[in-house]
Amino acid sequence: MASNLNLKLKIWRQPSTNAKGTFQDIDANNIPETASFLEMLDIVNQRIMDGGGDPVAFDHDCREGICGTCSMVINGIPHGPRRGTTACQLHMRLFKSGDTIWIEPFRAKAFPVIKDLAVDRSAFDRIMVAGGFISVRTGSAQDANALPISKDDADSAMDAAECIGCGACVATCKNASAMLFVSAKAGQLNSLPQGQPEKHRRVLGMVQAMDKSGFGNCTNQYECEAACPKGISVRWIAKLNRDYALATVHESLLAPAKGKGGGAA
Repeated sequence: MASNLNLKLKIWRQPSTNAKGTFQDIDANNIPETASFLEMLDIVNQRIMDGGGDPVAFDHDCREGICGTCSMVINGIPHGPRRGTTACQLHMRLFKSGDTIWIEPFRAKAFPVIKDLAVDRSAFDRIMVAGGFISVRTGSAQDANALPISKDDADSAMDAAECIGCGACVATCKNASAMLFVSAKAGQLNSLPQGQPEKHRRVLGMVQAMDKSGFGNCTNQYECEAACPKGISVRWIAKLNRDYALATVHESLLAPAKGKGGGAA
């Protein structure tokens, strides 16, 4: 039989990006253990608004573990204590009545706080714009088997495509590195034949955009893989490092030809 929980919440409150923030103590009583974590916050916010207060701002969208929007750190762990689960799919039955739960935003220089638990992750969008594309003809149906893809390549691309861009890898890394996200997004397209023409340009562009956004360096401690709700492997980081080295050599070999007015090879 389902029961209700009485909880103590310590929630980060910050009215704006440049304002000083602090933790606020909030009692969350009579919370159904069948509720999801975000439904618990909905209940708390409704009670705050009923009392004339300012509700806690937090990001959410699909609430199905697909969109990656529910970015928050729960008891020091991005998305909470259950591995392979987004915050929206975390349920209150994992907690006990009387528990104290600390809730704060993803913290990174490249993810400035907008308000409370909501952060600006548009840096990920800029990285995708820098290289997340392929040049193919659109507007008509593809001929059957015009560009066959082996099952191994398709499976590899799908493994990388599982990344939902939530940013948990950044939030858990002591350097706030985005290497797992960038490597997955670059690796997804670089694994397919359609992505080969832009492969070098894609890798260089995405890495440059990552550095420009202020993300830190990767020191290979694998916190990112542990915190990723989709279990993206750090092997993609190794692949990105190899691809980046090849792209750098490729660009250096093309530089003399470009300097003389020659075109790209």
